[in-house]
Amino acid sequence: MIVEKQVPLQGYNSFGIVAKAHHLVRIRDEADLAALRASAPWAELTRVAAPFVLGGGSNLVITGDVRPLVLKVEIAGRRLMEETPRGWLVEAGAGENWHDFVQWTLEQGWPGLENLALIPGTVGASPVQNIGAYGVELQDRFHSLDAIDLRTGERFTLDAAQCGFGYRDSVFKHVPTDARDFGLGGRALITRVRFWLPKAWKPVLGYADLERKIAETGNTAPDAQTIFDWICAIRRAKLPDPAVIGNAGSFFKNPTVTPDQCADIIARDPKVVHYPMPDGTVKLAAGWLIDACGWKGRGVGNAGVYDKQALVLVNRGGATGGEVVTLAKAIQTSVYERFGIRLEPEPVVI
Repeated sequence: MIVEKQVPLQGYNSFGIVAKAHHLVRIRDEADLAALRASAPWAELTRVAAPFVLGGGSNLVITGDVRPLVLKVEIAGRRLMEETPRGWLVEAGAGENWHDFVQWTLEQGWPGLENLALIPGTVGASPVQNIGAYGVELQDRFHSLDAIDLRTGERFTLDAAQCGFGYRDSVFKHVPTDARDFGLGGRALITRVRFWLPKAWKPVLGYADLERKIAETGNTAPDAQTIFDWICAIRRAKLPDPAVIGNAGSFFKNPTVTPDQCADIIARDPKVVHYPMPDGTVKLAAGWLIDACGWKGRGVGNAGVYDKQALVLVNRGGATGGEVVTLAKAIQTSVYERFGIRLEPEPVVI
């Protein structure tokens, strides 16, 4: 266990923002964290602020050098834990690359995660955000996870109900307000995540982009690998590669409104993209709202709105976290003034 000092973070955040971690420790297994907590530096480095857990840095905006101790999660490993007549229980270390893990499950003949292809980040970060795309959310395939309480060092396991999943939300995004609150924000380090993949697989195809692929190819019954390939192609056409253009993927959550609110917006903007939800609410496409306000291709300083997808903010070269945040706030103001809707950012700002 080595405490590294003044570690450049530009390569550890997909926005490519230049910053440093004052202190960083790489956690490659549970023993690393136990050794760190038993060391003298732990008490000193966590006296003022809780440590910051860093996965793939794909959902992060860094606004300056990071003073809290950074725990870089690099726990590896993939395995089939159990196979039954009903399905497969698969586990991955929190430091595994998410997309590589999805691809690996398909190579093993275990479908179910294909709609979540090419989402950036690590396996350990996936339940924090309850990642989702093209009609599937992580909670639909989630089984359980292991984590360590950073305050006590105790290991614990959570099932789906205990994770409190919501739309791009989980118990890991909420800081407890009192002793009865189970919020785990800033308190837990996820070590391993397990997924249940049923053998009674059914394709999830209810999205316009996938329907277009069906129409283009004439393939009305695609298998999981085909869906995976389609989604990779769709995402690559819409979203910039972080290795080429710094970004954090979709920057804002798609807002939900009541049917009456949606009807009011449609009366003023008939072309608004919207999706009725099972609970009776209506989800609006945040990218469309931003584009309607004229932000596509515009920017603040070196931070800009991607010219092919208004939901994505990009680093045009040398952008600071402050420029990204300023741009995001300007977009929020525009959307609220025109539509009366407050957009909520997805990335964590530190």
